Amino acid sequence: GYRVSLQGNFFGCNHTYMAFPEYNPRNHIKLDPPLNIQSNATASKCQIWWSVWNVPWYLAEILQYELQYKEYSMSWEVAWNKTLPSSLPQVEIEAKELHSGIPYAARVRCKVSENENSYHSQWSEWSQTTVFQRADVPKVSEKILNLKTMQYLFIPLSFGTLLYLFWNCKLSSRYCCFLTLGQKALPALTFPHQLLSFSHSIVCTMGILR
Repeated sequence: GYRVSLQGNFFGCNHTYMAFPEYNPRNHIKLDPPLNIQSNATASKCQIWWSVWNVPWYLAEILQYELQYKEYSMSWEVAWNKTLPSSLPQVEIEAKELHSGIPYAARVRCKVSENENSYHSQWSEWSQTTVFQRADVPKVSEKILNLKTMQYLFIPLSFGTLLYLFWNCKLSSRYCCFLTLGQKALPALTFPHQLLSFSHSIVCTMGILR
């Protein structure tokens, strides 16, 4: 450890004041604020990352970060604070924590982790801010839109086909009345069965499209 004292001349007399009889620099660390804070926001999350400067490697591995973010127009006094569990210089904010269409500002600070016994420090100053805005949720995809269009077109076309076949059935039935009694009107008799099969296939197809 070290001993820190102050000396001064007061009214022509030299005086020594003992400020810290035992001073250990490891217990009085204040780091520089993080630099180059950047962000990238999508519809599902916002990623924020930064870098640290002038920090020894043995301290960089035991750093603790605190993130602070807010709506851009609000005061920092009402900002949200998050103490990050990892020493990695990055964090993600879930989209559910952000309002769509509203810009946000974020900043971060660092210190040696409180779980570390060999070093103790206070929080650094806050970094510069980064501004981000959650991307809008994508609209209905073109694939889904095309599927809906196929459904809307398929229904009237199917019923139009049914009406056409039903009309042909009536014509076939009238034609069979002129046939002799010994002849069998097979097309007229088998058509209802074909019509039911066709209707069943339409219902199944509509279920698949949905």
